[in-house]
Amino acid sequence: MSEVETRIEELKRRRGAVVLAHNYQLPEVQDIADHVGDSLELSRVAARIDAEIIVFCGVHFMAETASILAPDKTVLLPAHDAGCPLANMITAAQLRELKRLHPKATVVCYVNTSAEVKAESDYCCTSSNAASVVASLTEAKEIIFVPDRNLGGYVSEQTGREMILWDGYCHVHEWITEEDISHQKSLHPAATVIVHPECTRPVRDLADKVLSTGGMVHFVRDSEASAFIVGTEVGMLHRLKKENPAKQFYPATQRGVCPNMKRTNLQRVLRSLEHMEHEIRVPLEIAKKARRSVERMVAISARPSVARQQ
Repeated sequence: MSEVETRIEELKRRRGAVVLAHNYQLPEVQDIADHVGDSLELSRVAARIDAEIIVFCGVHFMAETASILAPDKTVLLPAHDAGCPLANMITAAQLRELKRLHPKATVVCYVNTSAEVKAESDYCCTSSNAASVVASLTEAKEIIFVPDRNLGGYVSEQTGREMILWDGYCHVHEWITEEDISHQKSLHPAATVIVHPECTRPVRDLADKVLSTGGMVHFVRDSEASAFIVGTEVGMLHRLKKENPAKQFYPATQRGVCPNMKRTNLQRVLRSLEHMEHEIRVPLEIAKKARRSVERMVAISARPSVARQQ
């Protein structure tokens, strides 16, 4: 263990802190974390964990979500400059205008949104439970889904529900093309193709499975396949390789890198713990409104899926 890692472990014990890391983080950050997961998994951990301090290795909206679910805890974001271009594609003012145009619509927002947008929404969701959330809205006449058009399109395919989609997207997943998948399949014809639902439909149509990052972890673990082409941010491959050393993993493209997810490193984690810097705290009134939609997300994720199977 390096000197930086040793110091981080010492400070975690002294301060009663836990480190949460998203699946897209740098390998060394994932390895120092107490919990590694997707947005939903880490939201659950933040809500229930017995710790005074949460060091969130991810991007801004993730730390905000942790603060909403755990208002009594101190949430630190080591990379305070780590934003999310997708989350920035819709503002609370834009959502309020969309709601004005569709006053009877139920609003479902992807977790990749600001706290202000969550406060304007009826339900929050992640890529792992978006279809279940939408399928549960049996009484809704109209559904607004923001901000990811690709995830929204996938949810419509899975549930049979037409929705009003915002024209947002994750540029990292849009960098993955059908040509990339076809090329990798030509190189590794026996490999199983798994892609994230933020990918475009042509890419999803070439996949054997469309899965959240958490879903990828479980699918690969249980699969009899020995090789996988992975269509998501390249940081995901570290966890998959670490947990499945006998299996082979190939990125759909080396372009699939999120610069914001790579802003966190061990030195920034250490500084955050040393100085208790970059605390994320959502204003009380916004947090109160946003908590309703986020808690619904967590609650629905615990139910059996009611979405149509792919």
